[in-house]
Amino acid sequence: MHFTVDQELCIGCGACMGTCPEVFEVLDGKSNVRIDPIPDEYQECAFSAEDGCPVGAISHE
Repeated sequence: MHFTVDQELCIGCGACMGTCPEVFEVLDGKSNVRIDPIPDEYQECAFSAEDGCPVGAISHE
């Protein structure tokens, strides 16, 4: 599974990193995906981060 962060929507709040630091990190004021594809053991927390993004910047395929 692949997760992406829309850099134009991201406000760099760090909620995704707080929820799933194994997958997301904030660099230069924007969230980024640290690993791709996402291993099975981190998919649940990645979905939680996607659901918790206040601006809907995270998506998956």
